[in-house]
Amino acid sequence: MKPSLKRMVADIEAEVEYTRSLTGRKTLDPRVMAVMGQVPREKFVPHEMYAAAYDNGPLPIGHGQTISQPYIVALMTDLLQPGPDDRVLEIGTGSGYQTAILSCLVKAVYTVELIPELGEVAAGKLTGLNYTNIHYRIGNGYEGWPEHAPYDAIIVTAAAPEVPPALIDQLEPGGRLVIPVGWQYMPQELMLIEKDAHNTVHSRGILGVAFVPLQDAEPAGRDDSKLH
Repeated sequence: MKPSLKRMVADIEAEVEYTRSLTGRKTLDPRVMAVMGQVPREKFVPHEMYAAAYDNGPLPIGHGQTISQPYIVALMTDLLQPGPDDRVLEIGTGSGYQTAILSCLVKAVYTVELIPELGEVAAGKLTGLNYTNIHYRIGNGYEGWPEHAPYDAIIVTAAAPEVPPALIDQLEPGGRLVIPVGWQYMPQELMLIEKDAHNTVHSRGILGVAFVPLQDAEPAGRDDSKLH
């Protein structure tokens, strides 16, 4: 493992320990941590941010969006309990970093991005790095991607004032949805939503967080197209 990745993983482990009383997690899944130590985060940040690529904090990626703090990426991924045969829906492709992490852990990732410029750049990077089990869509994340539902897990990488009903509908019984809930500049809570075998939904708060808002807009006309 490169020294920069090793340092980042150590920072994640330290924050897991620091927040264990809040999250209830002493450690994260070794599979998740192994992937966090493999995916090259510098490939997903702007060139001028390379020096900070492995710092344990968020970074701006343009269009008012950010690449999430590595600890939060690891925690959210761990909460999904991803399995090798899972199909996962990601709302908010953003930089593509969280997408890459998921790609290494599951059978298929379906990722939706509202901002075409971000979605197209992320798809190009991921394809160039040989992540081959990802499907891309430009569209409204509030609507999910119903054509490929249901999903074993759903992750949302921006904060919504409430959990979009379409995402709960598209979750497989026994599945998990991880989403930050709250308004921008107001208290937000990272929520774990679980749907049991009887389609009953259970939710619990995990940790206070600060995310950019999940934008709700009409689909941009290309939302059914795969970019690559």
